[in-house]
Amino acid sequence: MDPKAETPENGAPTSSRRRLSRRASIIGSVIAVLALAGTGWLAWHLTHPAADTKTAGGPGGAFRRGAPATTVGVATAEKTSIPIVLEALGTVTPQATVRVRPQVSGVMEKVLFKEGQMVKAGELLATIDPRQFEMALMQAVGQRQRDEAQLDSARVTLQRFKTLLEQDSIARQEVDTQAALVKQLEGTVVIDKANEGTARLNLGYTRVVAPVSGRVGLRTVDVGNVVNSSDANGIALITQVSPIDVVFSIPQDRAGELQQNAGGNTAMKVVALDRTRTATLDTGVFASLDNQVDTTTGTVRAKARFANSKLTLFPSQFVNVQLQVKTLEDAVVVPVTAVRLGSTGDYVYVLNADRTVSLRPVQRGQATVEKIAITSGLKAGERVITEGADRLKDGASVVLPGDAPGAGMSGRRRGASAPGGGPSAAGRQRPASDAAGGPPASMSTSPASAPAAAALQPDAAPPSIAGPTTEQRQRMLDQVKDDPAALERRKRFLEQIDKGDPAALARWQGMKDNRAQSQRPAQ
Repeated sequence: MDPKAETPENGAPTSSRRRLSRRASIIGSVIAVLALAGTGWLAWHLTHPAADTKTAGGPGGAFRRGAPATTVGVATAEKTSIPIVLEALGTVTPQATVRVRPQVSGVMEKVLFKEGQMVKAGELLATIDPRQFEMALMQAVGQRQRDEAQLDSARVTLQRFKTLLEQDSIARQEVDTQAALVKQLEGTVVIDKANEGTARLNLGYTRVVAPVSGRVGLRTVDVGNVVNSSDANGIALITQVSPIDVVFSIPQDRAGELQQNAGGNTAMKVVALDRTRTATLDTGVFASLDNQVDTTTGTVRAKARFANSKLTLFPSQFVNVQLQVKTLEDAVVVPVTAVRLGSTGDYVYVLNADRTVSLRPVQRGQATVEKIAITSGLKAGERVITEGADRLKDGASVVLPGDAPGAGMSGRRRGASAPGGGPSAAGRQRPASDAAGGPPASMSTSPASAPAAAALQPDAAPPSIAGPTTEQRQRMLDQVKDDPAALERRKRFLEQIDKGDPAALARWQGMKDNRAQSQRPAQ
């Protein structure tokens, strides 16, 4: 074999190059696999919390040591009356809308109303030329008087004929004929009286009066126009605006409840609001309910009546209606922000005395814009979390806005000891009640026990520590003015400082040190 065939031009054997290429390929594959595994581990680590960050609310989880407590807002559940309000969109509808038309034909002589004027029933609006109707009345009166005179003459003649008949001086036929003539004239007089009445009525129609009280619309005729009863626009349009109705629709599911409440002795209150729901236009009462359900919308038409004494409601105006269906008495209510919805239903976080929270399932009832009734699961007087609940779990520690720095951590620090079981750690950490201004349960505040208490605390303040100033005292009390329990503890704390209690002075010095450290700029 030729040696040149097995040796490349650069002098390296071909088999050695093949082994190097295979080794490089294996190393590259291993590096790629390791890089892929590292990328996957990093992605999993970023999307899944570590085991030491689990909270007490998770299964088997525990609070991370040293995690800061959450600052939350609280509210107290209270017993109060909560109104049940039904809201709807309504249309203002006048009780009467009358188009005034002339009853006789003639020339418009006077127009005595102004556009937009408020008129009363029976008030004169316009007059039509009455002369032709006066002439017709005179003619009817004259004809009646003539026929009455003929009737009187016929009655006298009949009486004379009856006297002659008794004397057998006249035939009975003439007497009967005269009696028939009297009855004929009596009928004629009745007709004349009816014609006279019609003439008087037509004459009265020349005075156009308002049939109802209300507001007059725009005028459609002027003086000199010939008007008649067939005019489409008439003389004026009057709408009754006081009182006035509002028609609105309610869901068919609430129709039965409204019907029952409408039959009671207490009228249901209705409030009419403007388009922005900021101004109250008028207050009225529920009037009536329609007798059938609109199948296209599944609603029932209802009507409310308003006095509209200030004329704030205008016909055909759209308003927002708030109907107070009933009032729940002695209901346990909390702010709407306190109730949260979970996978198992509604729940609230209840604040415990040790500044921890407990998850409490509840049953919600009727609600308003700001309050919601709790039918079960909560008692009046318990405090619930209203702000900051998104970051909480069952058993989490919290800090209230009025607490001193570090108060939320006291639940985890309480009872902690040094590695050797000594009291140093427990002596340095004070309960949450210290931060709130109250004395610890295990420490006596009497003068006899003050030296012993000072000896047990390495950081006890010397008697020369100055107490808080007047401004500091007021600020400390203002921070917890909404929490009666914390306010009472703050007052007791200030009283102990005034008495020179070493433990209270030490706590005050610690609060000043913490405040100074928090205000120190970061290095």
